[in-house]
Amino acid sequence: MKFNKIICSLFLLIALGYTAFAGESIKKIGKRVNKKEKPADPIYKNPKANIEDRVNDLLSRMTPEEKFWQLFMIPGDLDGVDKSRYKNGIFGLQVSAVSQGGGGANQMLSYNTQENAYTLAKKINAIQRYFIKETRLGIPIIAFDEALHGLVRQGATAFPQAIGLAASFDTLMMSRVAGTIAQETKLRGIRDILTPVINIASDVRWGRTEETYGEDPFLTSQMGLAFVKAFETQNIITTPKHFVANVGDGGRDSYPIHFNERLLEEIYFPPFKTTVQQGKSRSLMTAYNTVDGTPATSNYNLLTQKLKIDWGFKGFVISDAGAVGGANVLHYTSANYAEATKQAIIGGLDVIFQTEFDHYKLFIPPFLDGSIPQKRIDDAVARVLRAKFELGLFENPYVSESEAQKAINDKSHKVMAKEAALKSFVLLKNEKSVLPFKDVKNILVLGEDATEARLGGYSGSGNGKISILDGLKKRAGQNVNIVYSKGSSRIPVLYTPIDQEFLKADTAKGLAAEYFDNLSLSGNPVLSRIDQVINFMWTLHSPNKKLAKDQYSIRWKGTVSAPKSGTYQIGLEGNDGYRLYLDGKLLIDRWEKRSYHTQLVPFRFEANKNYNIQVEFKESKGNAYIKLVWDYNVPNTLNQQLEEAVKLAKDADAIVVAAGIKEGEFLDRAMLSLPGNQEQLIKDMENTGKPVIVLLVGGSAITMNNWFDQAAAVLNIWYPGEEGGNAVAETLFGDYNPAGRLPITYPIHESQLPLIYNHKPTGRGDDYNNLSGEPLFPFGFGLSYSTFDYKDLKLSKKQINAKESITADFTLQNTGKYDGEEVVQLYIRDLLSSVARPVLELKGFQRVKLKAGESKRLSFAISPDMLQMLNAEMETLTEPGDFRIMIGSSSKELQLKDTLTVIK
Repeated sequence: MKFNKIICSLFLLIALGYTAFAGESIKKIGKRVNKKEKPADPIYKNPKANIEDRVNDLLSRMTPEEKFWQLFMIPGDLDGVDKSRYKNGIFGLQVSAVSQGGGGANQMLSYNTQENAYTLAKKINAIQRYFIKETRLGIPIIAFDEALHGLVRQGATAFPQAIGLAASFDTLMMSRVAGTIAQETKLRGIRDILTPVINIASDVRWGRTEETYGEDPFLTSQMGLAFVKAFETQNIITTPKHFVANVGDGGRDSYPIHFNERLLEEIYFPPFKTTVQQGKSRSLMTAYNTVDGTPATSNYNLLTQKLKIDWGFKGFVISDAGAVGGANVLHYTSANYAEATKQAIIGGLDVIFQTEFDHYKLFIPPFLDGSIPQKRIDDAVARVLRAKFELGLFENPYVSESEAQKAINDKSHKVMAKEAALKSFVLLKNEKSVLPFKDVKNILVLGEDATEARLGGYSGSGNGKISILDGLKKRAGQNVNIVYSKGSSRIPVLYTPIDQEFLKADTAKGLAAEYFDNLSLSGNPVLSRIDQVINFMWTLHSPNKKLAKDQYSIRWKGTVSAPKSGTYQIGLEGNDGYRLYLDGKLLIDRWEKRSYHTQLVPFRFEANKNYNIQVEFKESKGNAYIKLVWDYNVPNTLNQQLEEAVKLAKDADAIVVAAGIKEGEFLDRAMLSLPGNQEQLIKDMENTGKPVIVLLVGGSAITMNNWFDQAAAVLNIWYPGEEGGNAVAETLFGDYNPAGRLPITYPIHESQLPLIYNHKPTGRGDDYNNLSGEPLFPFGFGLSYSTFDYKDLKLSKKQINAKESITADFTLQNTGKYDGEEVVQLYIRDLLSSVARPVLELKGFQRVKLKAGESKRLSFAISPDMLQMLNAEMETLTEPGDFRIMIGSSSKELQLKDTLTVIK
C-alpha cells in the first residue's frame, strides 16, 4: 500500500508538472502567435553574412529564368512599358535618357536636354525600387553607362578625349580626372561604366584610336590603371575593353586578327592584365572580332583559360553590344542565335549585352533546355551576384536625390577639365617662336572647329562648352581684335540623294522597283514595289529573303523633275554595277563591278518638267551600296568661303586655323590628310605671308605634307573637352606652356603604316626606295616654349643579378626663358637576347615642372620586371647580358645613355 501511495503521489506530481509545463508552453506559443513572429530572413538578405554564403543562398533559390535574366543587359527603363516583363529581374539597364521603354544602338549615346543629375538619380531610384520591392527575390539591378572621358550624360563634365588624356603622360592627373568622373557617375546612381578602352592603337587609320591611350602597352597600362583604380576605390565597377585587339589589318575596326601568343603577351595583353590584377577591375568587355578564327565573345582560350584561370579573374565578362549574335550573322561560326549563345557562355562569356528587350527571345532557349551545363550557368550568375553584393546594392540600393540635385548647377569640375586640356596639348612646331603671341593686335580665326567645340566619340553634352573662338575672345579682351570666318568645310556637301518629292512612278512618290534573282534583269521579278528614294546599303542581308544568294539585279523606273530650271549634276554613287538613263539616253555606264565610285553628269532641267529616269543595278557578291544623287539645291560656297578668308587675312597679324578630321566608331580612315578643303585654306593663308598657326582637332594622326613646311606653328589639341576653348587661348597667349607628348606615331604618308616605335629589328633596313621609313613625328614627341638640358646620367650599379633593382639618376635643367614642364622618358633595349626583342621599349616617364633656369636631380627606379622577356619556350625571365638604358624627351631624342649588365 505504502508503495502504491508513493507511486500515485509521483504520478500526481508528474501530471501537475506536465500541466504546468504545457500551460507555460501554450502561453509561449500564444505569445509567438500574438507577436506574429516571422521566419528568419534568408541568408542572402543578411548583411552580416559572408558574401560567398549570400551568393550561394540566393543562387539556390533562383529559377532557370531568373538566372538567365541576371545574365542579360540592355538599354532601357520602365517608362511606357509593362513592368511585369521584368518580373524575373535583369542584370542591369543603361537607363534611357529619353522617356520611353527599350533602347537602341543610336539611343545609347543620346540624351534628353531636360535630363540632369537629379532627374536621372530619381529615375534610377524608381527603377531600383521596382526590382527590389516587386520582383520575387528582390535582386537589384546594376545601372551602367559609358564614361570614356566623362559620363555620357547631360550636364556631366566633358574632359579631353582619352587619347588627349594619354598625351599628358601624367598618371596623377589621370587619377584625379577619373575620380571626378566617378563622383559624377555615382551620385546619379550608375554603378558600372563600360570604360576604359585599353586596346593598343597599332594602326592610326583605325577610327577608334581617339578612344585609346595610344600605341604603347606600358603607357596604356599605366593610364588604364590610374583610371580604373579611381573608380573601383569609389566602388564603381569598371569594364576595360575590348578583349582583345579590336583593330586588324589596314586599321579596320573589328577585323579578324591572327596574332601569335608572343605578340599578344608582349603587346596586347599587358593593359588588360594590369587593370584586372592591379586595378581590380570587376568586369571586362569582349571584342567583336575573331581571334585566330574564333569570335572573341566565345573564345575559351581568351575568356576562360587566359583571363579566369591564368589571371585569376573573379569578375564577370560581358559582350560588346550585339556581339553574341554576331557569331552567326557576321562570323558564320554558328548556325543560329541559340548555338551562338551556347558557344559564348561555354567559352567563358558571362553577360549578354543586347540593344533591345525583345532580343532575349533569341538567347534564352539554351539556358532552359540543358544545352549549357548548369555548372557554367551558375558560375556566370554567381559572378554577377557577387558584384551586386560587393556594390552594397542589397543594403543601399538608392542614391541621395538631394545630393544629386545639388550637383545640377555645380561647375566646380570645370577647373580640372581645363587643367586636363592644358596638359594634353602637344606642340608640334613653333617656327621662330611665333608662339606665344607677342604684340599681336589682330587675329583672324578660321575653321568650323573654331566654333563647334567638338568633344569626340562617346561624349555627353558637357557642362557648358567653350569654343576656341569664344575662348580667344574672352582672353584677348579689349586689346586684341578677333575676327572669325568659316573659311573651309571639313565635310563639304556637294550632292545629296534625290528626295521622293522629285520622283514619281505613275501617281506614287518614288520609283517603281523590280528585283530579279539574276544579274541580267531577265525573266519575271521576284519582288516589285515602290522605293521612295534610291539610297540603299545592304551589308548584312540582301534586299529580300527571296534574294538570299547575293546574286541579284534591280531596275528602278519613273520620272524625275526639278522645281527650278537649270543645269544640275546628276548621277549614281555605289560600289557595284550600275547604269543611269535619262529620257531614254544612257548617261552613265559602270556595269562592270569594280570599286566604290561616284559618277555625275550635267543635265539641263526645265522647271517642273518630268523626265523619264531608269536606274539599273547588279550585285554579284554582297555588301551592296547604291544611291541616286544630284546637286540640286546644294549651294557651292567653298570658293566664297576661301575668298572671304583671303580678304580678311590682309588685316591680320596672325592667322589661327582650327582644322579637324572625321573619325570614330565605324569611321576608319584610309587617308590621313585633313578632309574637305581645309588644306587648301591653310595653303591660301600661308600664301598671304602672315604667320599661320594650325590647331589640329581630332583623336589620331594627321599627314601634313602639303602645308606643314610653310606653317608657323602647329598645336595638336585633340578633342580638348568642354574647357578646350579657354585652354587653347591660355596656351596661345602664353599663360600656359604646352608639354604634352604624342602617344602615337605620326607617319609622313599612309604607305608607311602600320608604323610604331617599338617594333622588332627588321633584319635589313627601315626605308622604302622612294620614302623614308622614319615618321613625321615619333612616339613621345612634343615641344615647349622653353628648352631643357639633360646631363650627368649615373646608374647606382652597372652590374646586377636578375633580382636586383637600381636607380638611374640624372640632372634636368630648364635652359629657356619660360617656366614649363618636361616629360622625361625612360627607354630600355635588350642588346643581346635569345629571341628578337623590340628596338626600344618605354619603361617609365615623369612630368616635371621647372622654372626658367631651374635644375633638378631626377631618378628612375629600374626594377627586375623592366628587364624581363619571354624566351623561346614562352617562359618569363631575365636573361644575362647588356641592357641599354636611355633617357630623353621622346623615342627619338634620347639624350642620355648607359649600359646595365645583368650577370648570372
